[in-house]
Amino acid sequence: MSTRTFRITVRGVFSELSADQRAELLARAADHDVLQAAFTSEGHLSYDLAARSAFTFRFLDSGEEEEDILAATERAERAAKAWLSERGYGYAKLRSSAEDLSQAPLGKRQRRAAAQQSV
Repeated sequence: MSTRTFRITVRGVFSELSADQRAELLARAADHDVLQAAFTSEGHLSYDLAARSAFTFRFLDSGEEEEDILAATERAERAAKAWLSERGYGYAKLRSSAEDLSQAPLGKRQRRAAAQQSV
């Protein structure tokens, strides 16, 4: 059986941040810039607090079965909640989406490469 790769996105908004928490997040904003966002196993947080209070965590996980995506999504949500709670950041409107890359449509380059391999 082959390993499936999952990309999980956990979105939410910061809620009831103190002035110190807001200042801390703004000071570290460069480390969490949206333009440097990546899917990682430990999770990558991105936000632009100067523009709005929304944040996004991006996680990379894997499993053997199609159903493993549910457990991967739950792990990602727990990890995001833990990261926020450990730092005392309030959050609201948490929602998740997940994608099984084995089910994702091939891009133009991937289709071309697949066609060349089959020849």
